Amino acid sequence: MGEETAETFTIAEPPICYNNLGEKVNFLQKNNPNSKVTAGMAIRGPDRKPIIYRFNYEKSPPEFQIFVDYHECAHHQTGHVDQPHPPRNSYEHLMNESIADCLAILRMRDEWMRKTIDYEIFINTLKKDMEFIGFPKISITSRLSNIENCYYNYGPAGDFLEGILLGKGSN
Repeated sequence: MGEETAETFTIAEPPICYNNLGEKVNFLQKNNPNSKVTAGMAIRGPDRKPIIYRFNYEKSPPEFQIFVDYHECAHHQTGHVDQPHPPRNSYEHLMNESIADCLAILRMRDEWMRKTIDYEIFINTLKKDMEFIGFPKISITSRLSNIENCYYNYGPAGDFLEGILLGKGSN
């Protein structure tokens, strides 16, 4: 993993992403030499266009990069980006993150994964990065449990997204 070695990975092509308003989301590569982990950020740019920043993707395997892309895309798909950001670690914040994780793993499973090893590589990288950053064990266990539950027990990503949007009255 990136934090343990100087290994560099090929940067994966980002998936197609449209937000809940039908706007195409653009992906922009950014690097932060001070960070040792891959991260993403879903925002509206200065021109109000939806974008996803891809930070330090060369530090993680493609299986993890794609999950981060799908996770950040999920924030655009669900409209989280256009809502006031809830306080960090509040119920609303954690729920938004859980929904984005679930939609991300479903899209990854439905659209990108070629074999079971892709899921295992992603999960192992996520766990190592969360441990490296200093997340409490309960947070790591909870997040991995949510992702596993979605991956094995939920139907297609589109159905999940439709349910989220209908639940919010956005569709």
